[in-house]
Amino acid sequence: GKTAAFALPLINNLLQNNNKNIKVLVIVPTRELAIQVRDNFRSYAINTNLKCSVIFGGVNQASQVAVLKKGVDILVATPGRLLDLIKQKHVRLEHVQTFVLDEADTMLDMGFIHDVRKIAAYIPQKKQTIMLSATITNAVKKLASEFLINYETIKVNPEVLTVDAIDQSVYFVDKVNKAKLLLDILDDEAVKSVLVFVRTKHGANKLDEILRKRGIKCGVIHGNKSQNARIAALKGFKAGMSKVLVATDIAARGIDIEKLSHVINYEMPENVETYVHRIGRTGRAGVSGSAISLCAFDEKNTFRGIEKTVSQSITTIDEHSYPMNDFKIVPKANRFRNKRNSQNKSRRFSRPQKI
Repeated sequence: GKTAAFALPLINNLLQNNNKNIKVLVIVPTRELAIQVRDNFRSYAINTNLKCSVIFGGVNQASQVAVLKKGVDILVATPGRLLDLIKQKHVRLEHVQTFVLDEADTMLDMGFIHDVRKIAAYIPQKKQTIMLSATITNAVKKLASEFLINYETIKVNPEVLTVDAIDQSVYFVDKVNKAKLLLDILDDEAVKSVLVFVRTKHGANKLDEILRKRGIKCGVIHGNKSQNARIAALKGFKAGMSKVLVATDIAARGIDIEKLSHVINYEMPENVETYVHRIGRTGRAGVSGSAISLCAFDEKNTFRGIEKTVSQSITTIDEHSYPMNDFKIVPKANRFRNKRNSQNKSRRFSRPQKI
């Protein structure tokens, strides 16, 4: 819906000026989102002659350059690759009429704004600028004042953080038992398709390995995966070839998955904005969905803050095989010391590897 809100009017405007120069530039933070926005534009403009293309890093640029040479009306891009192609003179932006900065809050979080500023310098001063953000923080407001002039702010249901179509529940469980509990949940026939959120790339790989050993078809997307691997994982999940997709927050930003039955917070997010973004992947377009959180003792304070902020109630599921028994929080200093001691022991007793 959000993409359609800016894409449909822009397509309508472009029908009056179709000369195959880049007239609409959309900047997004991630490769997956770039592909999704490009696909949406193509769907909306299917019965027109408008050309929409996408460029992003992580793949060879030759095919992208070849498409650009044929002429493009709408270009969707990630900042790094776009800046590279501008410097190589493969992209010219002097005909841009509308500049769209999508997921502006994520741009800030990922540190892309410096590149965006450089890109903006190549765009004519006289243009329409549209900025979209899931959250309106002080940093986002400051960014808006930098890129926009006499702008209007449009908020969609700002008083409602989560939708009624999402059934929210929480399991309180020790960290060591989270994987076992997740496997029990996945055994439920009602769980058709699941997006599982973790905090780190290492955690995503580890969970992917656990699920595959259990014989569960799954994909994984995070920043260290190659672009082809990320595209294949997402495409396989959307096509129903895998039941589970494990993802970090940044990799899954803005992804729209049709008829996603469940979102599982394997690790609790650090703030309510991320929680709302995560569970919002399900319960879309009027279809119901479920959001399940697996909460360890040291994540309880975070969860209580989320529960207090969202407008809907979060049901506690007490009847499960792994009730919480560990009520200790390990101080951060001790966590580091334990990890370092463990690494020293592994070095001390490790055997030389065969080459």
